[in-house]
Amino acid sequence: MTDPSAQGNSPEDEQTSGLVFRDRRRIDPETGEVRESSPEPAEEPAPAADAASAGEDDEVAKLRAELEERTKDLQRVQAEYVNFRRRVDRDKEALRTETIGKVLNSLLPVLDDLDRAREHGELQGGFKAVADSLEKTTSGLGLERFGTEGEPFDPTVHEALTHEYSPDVEGIMCTRIYQPGYRVGTRVLRAARVAVTEAEGGAMPASVEGALSVDDAAGTAQADGDEASS
Repeated sequence: MTDPSAQGNSPEDEQTSGLVFRDRRRIDPETGEVRESSPEPAEEPAPAADAASAGEDDEVAKLRAELEERTKDLQRVQAEYVNFRRRVDRDKEALRTETIGKVLNSLLPVLDDLDRAREHGELQGGFKAVADSLEKTTSGLGLERFGTEGEPFDPTVHEALTHEYSPDVEGIMCTRIYQPGYRVGTRVLRAARVAVTEAEGGAMPASVEGALSVDDAAGTAQADGDEASS
């Protein structure tokens, strides 16, 4: 009696079970010849995986673009901050120079009195110590005195009170200092008032002529005022 389980499956059973059997033996059992290997069907990439990869690439590109934009914004803000600090420092320095200039300008009459006292030999003892301390303090604040005899006339820092000619000079020279000038850095607080001497045969410069005209007008106005008061 034959065991039903030992019998092979019929074609109907294979179709019913839904299984597909492929003979992968290299040697044909009937002919004994080596079979040619048939290429395996290539597996097609899953559309879902491609879509996910493309989505990731788009997200990375978007993040990189946002990073570049934020970096540029940060650089722009940093540059604006640096410029702001420079403006603040420049304004602070200008305000400091302006304030110091006003204080020193108010002390110029005191320094003139000290110069006159020194010329008359009255700067002695404790008075001299106070004068030296004041001059040292003003010098520490940047006050610089200028105007010496024999230096060339410069209308930007000299005020000509008198003008004369002499064969002993070359060009236009300051031959006498009536009142020294003072400056802080490049800012002139007061021009030096000088007597100008020019070589003979030269024409009076417009800057000297203008300064003398102003001084003459001021002297005439003062004389008229004195006559009116008398």
